Amino acid sequence: MGIGDLKSTLKEMQQGGRALLAANFYNLETLQGIARAASELNEPIILQLTRGSIEYIGLQTAVSMARSVIYEYGLQAWLHLDHGDSLDLVKRCLDAGFDSVMIDASDRSFEENVDVTKQVKELAQKYGATVEAELGYVAKLGQSQSTLGFTDAQEARRFVQETDVDMLAVAIGSAHGFYQHEPALDMKRLQEIRSLTNVPLVLHGGSGIPEQQLREAVTYGICKINVATETKNAFMQALRKTMAESEEIDLRKVFPAGVEAVRRLIKEKLKIVRVDAEM
Repeated sequence: MGIGDLKSTLKEMQQGGRALLAANFYNLETLQGIARAASELNEPIILQLTRGSIEYIGLQTAVSMARSVIYEYGLQAWLHLDHGDSLDLVKRCLDAGFDSVMIDASDRSFEENVDVTKQVKELAQKYGATVEAELGYVAKLGQSQSTLGFTDAQEARRFVQETDVDMLAVAIGSAHGFYQHEPALDMKRLQEIRSLTNVPLVLHGGSGIPEQQLREAVTYGICKINVATETKNAFMQALRKTMAESEEIDLRKVFPAGVEAVRRLIKEKLKIVRVDAEM
């Protein structure tokens, strides 16, 4: 699926007070769990890969897996590069057939972020792919979550105007990984960003954010919510429990518990982003 499909879907979601779930996968089993959840609810979904997952699975293998699963389950789905950190990685993913890419230059100066995002946007247009960028400080794994540099609404307006980016990830109080304390998303800031930009807004660090806050964020303009940490955790906790209770060595009998745990998790997350269907 190309740029028109994903970008127009995100805009429709935003206007209708809904969001697309963007779920990271790490192997065939986590991918299957995600796909089964989306299929059961007949919901569109974004399948995401980071550099680490690409290096672990292999780029062509990962793309082939995703495409095969999308076909097998009859999904409306897009393959997206999450937190792309270089033009080289972005280009390799586009060459491999990704529908969408993120360039994360949020740790650079505003001017550098604009410059590299513009380069990715120009490149992605040749492939008919969407581009996501990030503005502000969303703490990554291992980084402090206590001094978040929230996205400035006026800077967001300027950033979108200068880059023509298709999606913008904003920092409003979320963080990657598990939270040390319950997060409190800055809804007022989100509303201000939404009022000054005409672009789909993305929330990173969706794992662990209370359901009500996620619902509220969607009503105020978030139309793509990322979930990753909870997926890994659900899979591994299920595996640990199964292996602790059994001497089974056949992974085909052990891994299904992890797949089922991921399916249940993603199904619940999909229900949350279907705000209009749950009200």
